[in-house]
Amino acid sequence: MFEQVKWDEKGLVSAIVQDANTLEVLTLAYMNAESLKMTIETGETVFWSRSRQELWHKGATSGNVQYVKEIRVDCDGDALLVLVDPAGPACHTGAVSCFFELLKAAE
Repeated sequence: MFEQVKWDEKGLVSAIVQDANTLEVLTLAYMNAESLKMTIETGETVFWSRSRQELWHKGATSGNVQYVKEIRVDCDGDALLVLVDPAGPACHTGAVSCFFELLKAAE
């Protein structure tokens, strides 16, 4: 199953989540084979939480689920692009995207 995916040494693959309508990048998360399978079966994003070491169904507690429209694998097989229709903000801070901070160079 998922022959195209090159899992890392921990059995994970990076998953870039993008709004299917606006193409805004919403977040970067990680998937293992089980979370990818659940994502495909349910049509909603399910990730692997590296900090909690458990599956994480996006929106299970907040209601901000992400409805999957398409999943693509990159040419090397080591990253996924998950196009979604979000039902709310992606970031735990309440921001639409997790990428709202500008990188500042140290002075």
